[in-house]
Amino acid sequence: MSEPQAATPFAAEPQAAAAPLAAGPRASGPRATAHRARAPRAAAARVSHGHDVSSHQNHVDWPEARAEGARFVYVKATESTDYRNPYFSRQYDGAREAGLIRGAYHFARPDRSSGARQAAYFVRHGGDWRADGWTLPPALDIEYNPYGGTDKCYGLGERRMVRWIRSFSDEIRRETGRRPVIYTTTHWWRLCAGNTRAFSSHALWIARHGGSRPGKLPGGWRRWTFWQYGIKGGLPGDQNLFHGPASRLRSFARG
Repeated sequence: MSEPQAATPFAAEPQAAAAPLAAGPRASGPRATAHRARAPRAAAARVSHGHDVSSHQNHVDWPEARAEGARFVYVKATESTDYRNPYFSRQYDGAREAGLIRGAYHFARPDRSSGARQAAYFVRHGGDWRADGWTLPPALDIEYNPYGGTDKCYGLGERRMVRWIRSFSDEIRRETGRRPVIYTTTHWWRLCAGNTRAFSSHALWIARHGGSRPGKLPGGWRRWTFWQYGIKGGLPGDQNLFHGPASRLRSFARG
C-alpha cells in the first residue's frame, strides 16, 4: 500500500522496488497485474465499498468515486518521521466534502525510529481521530520492507517487531483515544511478528488479492474489518471492503 519515499523529506513518492506478496509496495507482486479487481461475490451481500489512496492518486474526483459506490477511503498521511503526503489535505478534505467517511494511514518504518515516535508524527500530520462519525480510526500499514532487498522485516526479530507495534499502538491510543487499525498480510505477520496474538483486539485490515475470500487470518483475529482485495477497479487506488453495511461503518467510525 505504500510507495517508498525519496531521500529528500516531503518529496513526492517514487515507484517502489519489487516485493513478493500482495501487501508489498505498489508496482510489485499482484499489485503489478493489469486486471481490474471486482468485489468478491462471496462478500457482496453485507459489505461497504471503499478504497485507499496516496500521492500516486494526486487528483481524485471524489464525487465520481462516491457515485461509483465508495462509502469510505483511507488516505496515506505519513511514512517514518520525515515524509508527508503532499496531497493529503486536499485528498482528505475532498473525500469528506463528497460524503465519504475517511481516515488516515501511516506506513511503518521500524528500522528508522520507535513506534511511539512515528505514531506521534503521524497524529501531528493527519492521523488524529474525532468521534464525529466521519473519521475512521488511524491505520498502521505494516508490511514488507520495500528498501531492504530480501530483508522483509526491517532487520528486527519477532520480539522487537511486536514491541515496535505495541509502542505505536499505545501512543496512538494515548493521543487519540482509539487503537489503530492494523493493515498487513497473513504471510508477513507470521514471518515478521511471529504470528503474535497480542493485537487481536485491534481492527484488522487484511490484504489479499485475487481470491473470493480473504483466506486464513493471522494472529488470533477471528474476523476482518477491512479487506483490500485488489489494486485496480472501479475506484481510484486500491480496492477495499468494510465488513458490514453503511450503518455499521458509521458506528465503527464513531467509536
